Amino acid sequence: MEFIRAHKLFSIYTALVILIVLIAIFAPYLAPQDPYDGNMRNVLQPPSSEHLLGTDKLGRDTFSRIICGTQVSLAMTICLVLLLAIVGTIVGVLSGYFGGKIEIVLMRLADMMLSFPGVVLAIAIAGILGGSIVNTILALLIVGWAKYARLVRSLVIKLRNNDFIIAAQVNGTKTINILTRHILPNILPMIVITGAMDIGTMIMEIAGLSFLGFGAQPPTPEWGLMLNEGRQYIQTSPWLMVYPGAAIFIVVAIFNLWGDSLRDVLDPRQ
Repeated sequence: MEFIRAHKLFSIYTALVILIVLIAIFAPYLAPQDPYDGNMRNVLQPPSSEHLLGTDKLGRDTFSRIICGTQVSLAMTICLVLLLAIVGTIVGVLSGYFGGKIEIVLMRLADMMLSFPGVVLAIAIAGILGGSIVNTILALLIVGWAKYARLVRSLVIKLRNNDFIIAAQVNGTKTINILTRHILPNILPMIVITGAMDIGTMIMEIAGLSFLGFGAQPPTPEWGLMLNEGRQYIQTSPWLMVYPGAAIFIVVAIFNLWGDSLRDVLDPRQ
């Protein structure tokens, strides 16, 4: 209780994040109808008691598809952020701790990736690989790992010359033990903070690629894809874009606020 009183905003945003995660986990049970079940007699119906957020061009319930889209979008985002953190941490630790030619090669590769506009490069890679959920994650992973690698490298360089690291080396501690017991625990909070603050951004980028046709493919209930399917009906059936867009906005805002409050809790400089 003392922690909650000391970090009220963080507690509120954490509760909202937990709510979103629970919705994603239990989405198939919370959706009132099958998100894949179309009925041509119910095509483009406006919001009503039977269909809370209306129906799409195939007569599928929009509310059910948005609820199930939470599961798809969040699962893709969490997988992507975890992969970014893992790959970036490995590259950053190798570069920062060992230095030399390893650092030169890896950091020049990271600089090359950072020199390109991220979204444009992701679109190009996804276009080459083909549209799918896996290829979307892979494209964003290729683009995004360099930021984590740069961050981790800078943290490791600051740590490797500290007295406790030098003492461990003098005592003959194995390199793997130094990395796992001394380096990683000290850089983990910043990695967690960066990953948490990237969740909202990754949701937007995944939705963007799906909107352009490079991400999730029909009939997957994914928010970006739903926006793409509804854009041609924006004048006659605006709910097809308004509600998926609102879902993206709300979830991204909550995760951004949560990441910012998490930084205040975990960052030792605060």
